[in-house]
Amino acid sequence: MRTPHVVVVMGVAGTGKTTIGPLLAARLGVPYAEGDDFHPPASIAKMSAGVPLDDADRWPWLDAIGGWAHGRAGRGGVVSSSALKRSYRDRLRAAAPGIVFVHLTGDRALVEDRMSHRQGHFMPTALLDSQFATLQPLEPDETGVAVDVSGSPQEIAERAAEALAALPDSAR
Repeated sequence: MRTPHVVVVMGVAGTGKTTIGPLLAARLGVPYAEGDDFHPPASIAKMSAGVPLDDADRWPWLDAIGGWAHGRAGRGGVVSSSALKRSYRDRLRAAAPGIVFVHLTGDRALVEDRMSHRQGHFMPTALLDSQFATLQPLEPDETGVAVDVSGSPQEIAERAAEALAALPDSAR
């Protein structure tokens, strides 16, 4: 029997991490944690004001997500995190070495359209350009899969689950 993955659903704001994460967790039969819930109030206030976070703001957030992922090792789980830079993913891997990334990818126009229809989220569309500018896609030595965000949430979650299932056992 395969040990369940601890999965980080990553990508720029508006790609659907909060929508796809719980659907993927349900498909995998593991719990889901919303990455935004790990942000301290000061960071949420900063983003709500349209100010991008800097790395000093992100380290405690990433450490909290990494701690959650570490606690799920061997039992599986799904957590959302933008994880836009390699250094952020390295920090998450340092806390939870077996994590796997699902990078939700999409064209900027589609992502902006989806963001403009969201209700009650603190991340304004004005920060989308900074998100794309910061994004460093998964590198070949990083365990993970890229999944296009076109289609329905159920289709995206299914593609993600299939891509994870196709990873070799050595990638766990």
